[in-house]
Amino acid sequence: MTRAPDNLMAVRRLLLDHLNRDPNRARDEDLEPNEVGIVGDANHRGGYHCGSDRVVTNDYSVVESSRDRNGLTLDAAALDVGMFQVTVDGRRHNLASFSTWCVAQCVANAADTRDIREIIYSPDGKVVRRWDRLGRRNTGDRSHLWHTHFSFFRDSIKANRDQRPLFRRYLTSIGLITQKPEANDMTPEEHNWLKTVHRNLTVLDGRNPIGQTYTRMAMGEDHTDPKFQVGHPTLRTIGAQLTALQTAMDALMKRDFTDEQAIVAGVLAGLTPQEIAAAIPPTVAEQVVRELGRRLAA
Repeated sequence: MTRAPDNLMAVRRLLLDHLNRDPNRARDEDLEPNEVGIVGDANHRGGYHCGSDRVVTNDYSVVESSRDRNGLTLDAAALDVGMFQVTVDGRRHNLASFSTWCVAQCVANAADTRDIREIIYSPDGKVVRRWDRLGRRNTGDRSHLWHTHFSFFRDSIKANRDQRPLFRRYLTSIGLITQKPEANDMTPEEHNWLKTVHRNLTVLDGRNPIGQTYTRMAMGEDHTDPKFQVGHPTLRTIGAQLTALQTAMDALMKRDFTDEQAIVAGVLAGLTPQEIAAAIPPTVAEQVVRELGRRLAA
């Protein structure tokens, strides 16, 4: 038989904990337990309030989305919220303002709304409107003048994904929940995504796909055309430059930078013949004269 899933029961408890202000007695202002429903009554057939045992042929809650077809179980996938009125810090909040706030979040595609298929509601207690993520419908019956219907894609119910963040944000926004500085309202899906990004960005040694991508980029292979030359330095080009610099340094270290002939020529150019003769030792002077005579004779 159709069941009330744990994740929608958690949403129900959250709303009643904060909007049933006096749980010891029934009041028109409060959201009472019988005003928050998940499973349709015994005669209910078809739609998100029904599980697989109560859906009908071509049931819109199954056939219009692969998320519903793949997620169909005995669990219901809808939540009805009835009338309430609460005043916080001098501001009044009720079913209509709650519903329009939730619809605005869906229109903005907030991360914690993406499992919601539709909301059937009244913004003023006079007309019924329908927000449909699939854009199939825009109306509903008059019972939605005094209650708001939320449908959830069935795969999110099957996965038991936490559906409280959106409703907790609403209760926080009107001041019924005081958010602690360390509170974390990320959905489990967002939290897992953040953990994955952190893990991949801190392991860039080629052991995982992200690491391999960063390694290729560092090597200058961040392109699909092998003939394309990247315009920025890469590990490969920097390595080639360092190798060339080392080769040049090795060659310089092996060179003899002392040019004796140039030194002698520079010294002699600054001396007169008399000074040169005076600088030659007597034992060498005779040899110099003979060498100069030989060169002149030649």
